[in-house]
Amino acid sequence: MSLMLLANIAIASELAEAGRSIAEAKCARCHATGSVGASPHKEAPPFRELARRYPIDNLAEAFAEGLSVGHADMPEFRLSVGQTNALLAYLHSIQTSNPR
Repeated sequence: MSLMLLANIAIASELAEAGRSIAEAKCARCHATGSVGASPHKEAPPFRELARRYPIDNLAEAFAEGLSVGHADMPEFRLSVGQTNALLAYLHSIQTSNPR
């Protein structure tokens, strides 16, 4: 049982790491994507604080269908199911506040 738990933890860690890469590539121009620092764009919330505004899992559909909301100059983008799962795993891993 403990080997399976370790394997699941390793998979979750790899998924979150893939999500970090996606966040850095697609979002870091405006958002603080790490666990510290200010967002380069004043209207873009730091990713570590998103749970204060939204249930993180509710963002899955927006990522898959094309996120085009947020600050006025936010570019539209779409993620695959795998990319969405990775980004959600990463977002969960860095939240610094209690979800609403």
